[in-house]
Amino acid sequence: MCKVDRMTTESSNPRGTSRFNETHWSMVIAAGQKDSQAGEALQRLCQIYWYPLYAFVRRQGRNPQDAEDLTQEFFARLLARDDLATVDREKGRFRSFLLASMKHFLANEWDKVRAKKRGGGKQILSIKLEEPESKYAVEPFHDITPDKLYDRRWAMTVLHQVTAKLREEMRAEGKTDQFEQMKIFLAGGKGEVRYAEVSQNLGISEAAVKTAVHRLRKRYRQLLSAEIADTVETKQDVEQELRYLLAALAE
Repeated sequence: MCKVDRMTTESSNPRGTSRFNETHWSMVIAAGQKDSQAGEALQRLCQIYWYPLYAFVRRQGRNPQDAEDLTQEFFARLLARDDLATVDREKGRFRSFLLASMKHFLANEWDKVRAKKRGGGKQILSIKLEEPESKYAVEPFHDITPDKLYDRRWAMTVLHQVTAKLREEMRAEGKTDQFEQMKIFLAGGKGEVRYAEVSQNLGISEAAVKTAVHRLRKRYRQLLSAEIADTVETKQDVEQELRYLLAALAE
């Protein structure tokens, strides 16, 4: 069973270190193994990709219950068949692998899933997320394709994960207030007025605020690169995937 708590995030990366050489694709590979690393890897996989895939299925025209059943069944079968252990790293990004796998699943397995009792007798993945339909209800209803919605939600989930990790690091250092005041700058917020406001709220100089913001952004980029590196093969792929992430958010 894969249990996901959207409020719990942990970083195994020591602050300020690079882990790409040791962990690119490690999360995917661990998820396909029957060892102690698999549990944590599966939690992260579900946390990042469950809702983007659910949103993709919903945008295909499935109703909420069917979309949830299909997403659950997809993950259950993916893990039961050990498909993750046979993913070819040379054939693309894990994000693309999952979407292609879901499309194949929908094309070939829908009738079988629908014919079964809900859950199909399998152990359902326990996903501790907010109601997926509540999230889907506020999705834009302009002309955005299922594929683009999947990419957009993947990008937003990755950024949420990274922000949560950074918040936890700052909390551990006793800098929760500083993070809450400065997190606006992670999204591009800038300007002397905002620096002055943060300076006043924290009781430090504007120069100190600018220095702290610079460090916060640097750490944010490190964590984001590390998150991406888990599911691509090379450093060049990380840069390309980061650009893709930003493009997905802009659409």
